[in-house]
This record gives sequence, C-alpha cells and structure tokens, in this order.
Amino acid sequence: MRMTKITVRVEGHYEVDENPFGRAYEWHPAYLTLKCNCGEELTFSGVSTSPTCSRCGTDHSAVIDDIQKREGRLGYEDIHPWRYDTQDKAEQHQRDEAAHLESSPWRYNDITSRGTADERRVQ
Repeated sequence: MRMTKITVRVEGHYEVDENPFGRAYEWHPAYLTLKCNCGEELTFSGVSTSPTCSRCGTDHSAVIDDIQKREGRLGYEDIHPWRYDTQDKAEQHQRDEAAHLESSPWRYNDITSRGTADERRVQ
C-alpha cells in the first residue's frame, strides 16, 4: 500500500530586497509538495482551492488546513520583520554611507538636512 509523502515543506516568510537607503519586504506564503498515493506530485498552499488529486480523486484538504493553521501560529517577528532588524538597518546605513561621498546628495545627512530653499537652489 502506498502512502502520501510530503517531499517539500516551506514555511511562510518574508524575503528582503536591499537597495540603497531602503528595504523592500516580499511575503512568500507557506506551501508544500506531496506525492499522492497514486504517485502524482501536488503542490498546495494555504489558499489552494482544489484539494483533490486530479488523477485518483484523493481529498487532501487536511493538508491545506494544516498550512493555514501553521501560518496562523507564526510569531509576530516572523510576520513583521521590519520592526526587529535594527542591527541590520544600522549595518545597511554604514554600507550606504561608505558607498557615497560626503558631498553626495544621496547621503542621509544631506537629504535630511536640506530645506525647501536648498532644494530650489539645487534645481
């Protein structure tokens, strides 16, 4: 007798895209890939709408329920990483400042210290 076997399981997470003076966080929902009793490989996420195997008709809705429960139990830091990366932000700030000359308008100090009168003179 064949058994359903999970071959890949990925928990929901954010991926961080770092760019000069900022970060973008992109959510990647949890998903898993399983091998059905009939040998068919299926991939499910928490928002999958068809829990049945197209080859043999086995209902895998319990798998989708499990994914939804796991995502519901993610910690606050997992779903709001931008509130907890102060060390990373400080390191990024150091890298950004090292990459731009002191006179560069891309420096933090230059951007935040300019007023509207300074802006008009630059243009």
